[in-house]
Amino acid sequence: MSIPEGRLPEVLDMPEDGKATLPRTESHARGWRGLGWGFIVKLLIMMLINALGILTILSAWRVQSWIILGVTIALLVIADVVYFVRRALPLKYLMPGLVFLLVFQVFIFGYTAYIAFTNYGSGHVGTQQQAVNAALIQGERRIENSPSYPLSVVQRGSELGFAIVDDKGDVQVGTETQPLEPSPNAQIGDSGAPSDVPGWSVVSLNQLISDQAMQASVQKLRVPVSHDPNDGSIRTRDGSTGAVYKSTLVWDEQAQTITDTQTGTVYTADDSTGNFVAEDGTALPTGWVVTVGFKNFTALFTNPALLQPLAIVTGWTFAWAILSVAVPFALGLLFALIYNDARLKGRRITRTLFILPYAFPAFMSALLFRGMFNAEFGVINDLFFGGANIDWLGDPWLARGAVLWVNIWLTYPYFFLVCTGALQALPSDTLEAASIDGAGRSRVLRSIILPLVLVSTAPLLISSFAFSFNNFTTIWLFNDGGPAIPGAPYAIGYTDILISTIFRISGLSGGKSDFGLASALSILIFIVVGAISALAFRQTRKLEEYM
Repeated sequence: MSIPEGRLPEVLDMPEDGKATLPRTESHARGWRGLGWGFIVKLLIMMLINALGILTILSAWRVQSWIILGVTIALLVIADVVYFVRRALPLKYLMPGLVFLLVFQVFIFGYTAYIAFTNYGSGHVGTQQQAVNAALIQGERRIENSPSYPLSVVQRGSELGFAIVDDKGDVQVGTETQPLEPSPNAQIGDSGAPSDVPGWSVVSLNQLISDQAMQASVQKLRVPVSHDPNDGSIRTRDGSTGAVYKSTLVWDEQAQTITDTQTGTVYTADDSTGNFVAEDGTALPTGWVVTVGFKNFTALFTNPALLQPLAIVTGWTFAWAILSVAVPFALGLLFALIYNDARLKGRRITRTLFILPYAFPAFMSALLFRGMFNAEFGVINDLFFGGANIDWLGDPWLARGAVLWVNIWLTYPYFFLVCTGALQALPSDTLEAASIDGAGRSRVLRSIILPLVLVSTAPLLISSFAFSFNNFTTIWLFNDGGPAIPGAPYAIGYTDILISTIFRISGLSGGKSDFGLASALSILIFIVVGAISALAFRQTRKLEEYM
């Protein structure tokens, strides 16, 4: 063994045989002693993750969402094993991305698919027991000659409740979700109403009178007398006395019926539709969520009231998506070809002016153009059509043309930038060779420039098509999807595209909601856009192989 001049090894020990031994150096892993800051930070992060996970588990247990409960437990166990076992080093980096993919992609899509097979919507938003309680509440009436109980409004945080003095002189307290229960240590004031209730703050009458929002909440509040909904509830009008209100409807859990005691009508639970239905076909307004199979999907193709408006919307959606990509791309490429010429003066300033619409917020542009296209005071009619009263927003075809113009104005600068970059990246030797071979400008443009530009921009065109297919912002802010299609349900309009139609069906814009039908339409849109994108990418790969 040769030793560099001027350097001598450290010798731990010189044995009798004269052979020196070099010192042993321990690895970082073995030399690490104690917990270390890295381990402490990891421990704190995992403590926070486990706390959030346990909170999710408890919430899932409370609402009996067993799938979420099971998935959360599995993810917590896997996370603890991965980050506290040394052998799972690769998973330490992969797991955050996999969890985000599961939560924000797989779960959302799976939950949407689940909703698509249910009747979830207006009148069907909870369990059967919640539907029963809602029906009994709607039928509540005060019992004739029922006694009034001294009452105090109590508050705990943002939760309101009632404390009453019953016939035996005992204090009972309850809330909208918790029936009356005895409060043995409560005290009764001079007025005969509870004055001190442990765990609660008693709201004075002066405070109640001065707070109108609290007054409205107290008048709507009902506190169940017991866990049996047929026993009625305590309600108050003045905040100082309460009475028992019972429903004219009676729930028979064993027979699964609700009987109207005034008319004698019996409503039977129908698990296929999630409604309480009488023999004459009438149903109570409140139902519950049930699985309806492919009913929502078939309704999209068989419901006469929905079929024609959806056909109009679907055709316009494809036209909107295609034109919103093809026209801006053509304009962007044209301007890129013009302003890529080195002989043109002032190219930098002109390019800056061309990309200004792209720098302006889309929602502000939509609102601005909405005012400009107004038939009465819009500048479009005043400046370009001599003050003519052209109803741009009220006529179906004019509204479509106007909103398409707005979207082209917003989109072409993006393709101008993309095409400019693609043109500047073209191989100069290829263009020179074509020129030497005698190819004219049109032949070079058709056979070299366009194919090479399409190869580099095709993925962007596909993603732009998918974005335009679901471009809710421009459609909604420009004209609210109007004008309305006569006789269409959910107030569907001529400029509505499928995504804004889903918004209307879901009831988020007001009116009746049908989340099951909206989810079914969302699944179909996902399939259509996915299929078109897959075919387009396949053609793009063929173009790359050809080139």
